[in-house]
Amino acid sequence: MASKASPSCPLIFCLLISAAILRPGFGRYTVNSAYGDTITMPCQLDVPQNLMFGKWKYEKPDGSPVFIAFRSSTKKSVQYDDVPEYKDRLNLSENYTLSISNAKISDEKRFVCMLVTEDNVFEAPTIVKVFKQPSKPEIVSKAPFLETEQLKKLGDCISKDSYPDGNITWYRNGKVLQPLDGAVVIIFKKEMDPVTQLYTMTSSLEYKTTKADIQMPFTCSVTYYGPNGQKTIHSEQAVFDIYYPTEQVTIQVLPPKNAIKEGDNITLRCMGNGNPPPEEFLFYLPGQPEGIRSSNTYTLTDVRRNATGDYKCSLIDKKSMIASTAITVHYLDLSLNPSGKVTKQIGDTLPVSCTISASRNATVVWMKDNIRLRSSPSFSSLHYQDAGDYVCETALQEVEGLKKRESLTLVVEGKPQIKMTKKTDPSGLSKTIICHVEGFPKPAIQWTITGSGSVINQTEESPYINGKYYSKIIISPEENVTLTCTAENQLERTVNSLNVSANENREKVNDQAKLIVGIVVGLLLAALVAGVVYWLYMKKSKTASKHVNKDLGNMEENKKLEENNHKTEA
Repeated sequence: MASKASPSCPLIFCLLISAAILRPGFGRYTVNSAYGDTITMPCQLDVPQNLMFGKWKYEKPDGSPVFIAFRSSTKKSVQYDDVPEYKDRLNLSENYTLSISNAKISDEKRFVCMLVTEDNVFEAPTIVKVFKQPSKPEIVSKAPFLETEQLKKLGDCISKDSYPDGNITWYRNGKVLQPLDGAVVIIFKKEMDPVTQLYTMTSSLEYKTTKADIQMPFTCSVTYYGPNGQKTIHSEQAVFDIYYPTEQVTIQVLPPKNAIKEGDNITLRCMGNGNPPPEEFLFYLPGQPEGIRSSNTYTLTDVRRNATGDYKCSLIDKKSMIASTAITVHYLDLSLNPSGKVTKQIGDTLPVSCTISASRNATVVWMKDNIRLRSSPSFSSLHYQDAGDYVCETALQEVEGLKKRESLTLVVEGKPQIKMTKKTDPSGLSKTIICHVEGFPKPAIQWTITGSGSVINQTEESPYINGKYYSKIIISPEENVTLTCTAENQLERTVNSLNVSANENREKVNDQAKLIVGIVVGLLLAALVAGVVYWLYMKKSKTASKHVNKDLGNMEENKKLEENNHKTEA
């Protein structure tokens, strides 16, 4: 028994001595771990050959040890001490590396690896540092608006669950905001959760804004330490509505003031360049010194030309801040004299005037029967072709829709006037009688024939144009006849006659007969002369033919003799 007990006394003695002489800072080795990760602590000792067992402990703030893990080198067994905060979180490997799962802030301690032999105790400390990345900073409690020249809280920048605590920085358009008396006030505070030991950092910013901050982004960031060094996380941008007082008032006219015409509705719109813009104004109409209180618009309906003038508007609480505009209500008057339907007699004088009154120079166009005239009509002596539909039209080119027109329907009346003409056919057998009629309303034409004669065709009429037309009839009279043309309209009945002689036809027929007889006699005389010439010719021919016949006879006799000779020889 003594032999077995004797080595234990030096071992216990050594443990006590080692615990007494161990002091903080000796052999520091640091392990950095992220919150929630596994802490791995190698034993910073060489394992001796005569090792009996190894142990891990940590030190309380007062220096007292707390053993947490034991491993025997001979039995290859592992035991974990009953320490509630490390229950089911420890793992001690064969090389005496200690792992702690699910790292917590409370794990930030001084741990010691102990290797024990029969005659010695070896220790190596490890410092554990735990880091927790904070949440992305967020700007909360944001001001609904900022007002120029007033120091006002812009918002809070908050970042949660950090270990160790971090620093918060404010930025305007990417540039760091530094505290400035009366213009930039930054208040920083941090709080630690007693359970998790994590920090929440909050930075409040009070800021005096200017118009230069319109649409300017504000951000904040948190800078913290992690396992690998210092890092920074930025918040999202925040843009604030900047309130500033109105410095200028403007007035607008709808529709555009150069296109307003009588009968239009005018809307005046008054605007201030402040933010928020003013909602009410005073409107001043021409000749009215007192303003009319209204929203930012004021409407006048069915305006007349007397509405032309200067219109103004101002702020209600600052009447000296005023805007004005001149409005011209364009008008266009047209007077046509005479107008409507006018009936005149041919040859009459008719003065026509188209008078224009307008707010500016207007163009005037005359039309007759939808055809544009080069100049205004003038009637010193009316003709039938002057009748028609006349329109005087005027317009202001700069003002859309401002046009005026008046019309005149001119009727030119006249009693029927008749002129008769006669035309004889080249054969002389027929005559064309034409009755030319002029008058309005259109006269009706009627023919009357006195005497005998055949009518070759029925009455033929020309188109009625400009109060004129004609009717013609073709006749072959057997004796002297009288043709009467009667023209009648609502004004009068006019008659005209023309005598047509039949002698002219007979003389022409006799002349033709004489011509024919002359031609026949001429032909007979020519035939007689031709006969005498032929008789003389024949007589001379007979005398000559006797000699010829005699010669021919001798020739025939010789021929016959030759023929007989040939026969005899045969």
